[in-house]
Amino acid sequence: QIQITESGGDLVQAGGSLTLSCEVSGLTFPQYTMGWFRQAPGKEREGIICIIPHGEITDQVDSVKGRFIISRDDAKNTVTLHMNSLKPEDTAMYYCAALYGLANPCLHPQYRYTYFGQGTQVTVSS
Repeated sequence: QIQITESGGDLVQAGGSLTLSCEVSGLTFPQYTMGWFRQAPGKEREGIICIIPHGEITDQVDSVKGRFIISRDDAKNTVTLHMNSLKPEDTAMYYCAALYGLANPCLHPQYRYTYFGQGTQVTVSS
């Protein structure tokens, strides 16, 4: 049974930092491209940052460049999202997602992530 569990969401002030964690089980983690998606109220879910198998390449949308960093630990089957200089517009439900194989660039719309967690809420107050 595949399980993806996010944690670390919280209420934080603008300019602050937050670290989200994603624990994965039930799949061959090192072979998966991993991504973080978010969905704000009234908006569609969007992929914001991702990392390919073995972690040599990452991709991110412009809105998080220079502020968010993704990393993975293949020994622990975890993905971490470090978020800095948070803005109120970063408020959303954040989801961890998995896609089998190498997806490069890993946010390209041609790639459909297969497995998603239940999400963790991030709220940034102004």
